[in-house]
Amino acid sequence: MDGVGSNPKMHSQSKAFHFFELALRLCVIPLTLSSLLVIVSSNQTSDLYGTVEFNNLSGFKYLISINAISGVYSLGSVFISKSRCFKMYDWVLFVLDQVTTYLMVTSGSAVSEILYLAEKGDREVSWSEVCSYFGSFCQKTKVSLGLHFVALLCFIVLSLISAFRLFSKFDAPSSSLANMEENGK
Repeated sequence: MDGVGSNPKMHSQSKAFHFFELALRLCVIPLTLSSLLVIVSSNQTSDLYGTVEFNNLSGFKYLISINAISGVYSLGSVFISKSRCFKMYDWVLFVLDQVTTYLMVTSGSAVSEILYLAEKGDREVSWSEVCSYFGSFCQKTKVSLGLHFVALLCFIVLSLISAFRLFSKFDAPSSSLANMEENGK
C-alpha cells in the first residue's frame, strides 16, 4: 500500500500541490478582470486626431473576450478542482486549461502586434505611430497587456499541473512489453 493515503509525506506534498494549483486559479481571476477593466477604460481623445477607444480595433475586443472567458473559467475550475466528484474528470480540466492557455496566447499576441504598430508604425505601408498623440491610451493598453501576460503565465503553470496530474495516473510501458514487440517484428 504505497498510495498517497498511506504515506504522510506524499499526502502533505499532494495537499501543497493542490493548494498551489488553487492559488494560481484564484490569482487568474483578478488579473484577467483587471486587464479587462483597464483596457475598457483606455479611451482617449485628441483635438487633432479624434478619439481612440478599445472597440476601434478587433484585437482589443478579442483580448477583452478572452479575458472574460478566462476569468469565468478560472472561477468555475476552482469549484471543479475542489469537488471530489470531478476527480475522475481530470482530463476535462487538462483540455480546458490547454485551450484557455492557447486562447490567451493568441489574444495577447494580437494586442502585442497592435501596440507595436501604435508605438513604431510601419513606414512600408505608410502607417505612422500614434502613441505620441494617444500616450494615455497606449500606456493603459500596455498595463492591460502586462496583466494579461501575468495571467497567461499562471495558466501555463496550470496547464503543466493538470498535465502532470492527468498523466501521472498512467504507468509507463514496461520494458518486457517493449521487448516482446521488438521480437514480434
